[in-house]
Amino acid sequence: MEPFISTLVYFVISIVIVLAGLFLFENLTRKYKDLEEVKNGNVAVSLSIIGKIIGICIILAFAIYSSDVIWETIIWGVFGVVLQMIAYFLFDFFTRNFSVEEQLAKNNIAVGLMSLGVSIGLALVIGASIT
Repeated sequence: MEPFISTLVYFVISIVIVLAGLFLFENLTRKYKDLEEVKNGNVAVSLSIIGKIIGICIILAFAIYSSDVIWETIIWGVFGVVLQMIAYFLFDFFTRNFSVEEQLAKNNIAVGLMSLGVSIGLALVIGASIT
């Protein structure tokens, strides 16, 4: 029975961390509100959100694989969300020709795909560094 309970605990922790991460990202964007844009059919913002969700989950998966106790997973999960936020700021900073946030608000799917790729790619690097 213990593996079932552990799985349930990790599942609940993961949901909480993903939702907290999305809440924090939602409050970082100043030019639009994520869920409002999704409701209006903005594919670029949706792709960016998908990248964030998958990125956070990848980090959590590595954390679960390599942690001996649940609290380590929580710490790595929170740290992973912080690193994903830093990655988002760096992505926006290094695209000096345009604002990522403005392009996502304009439904620029190419920028949405780049955002998705940055989130997933860096999540793999962050996750690998956990092990």
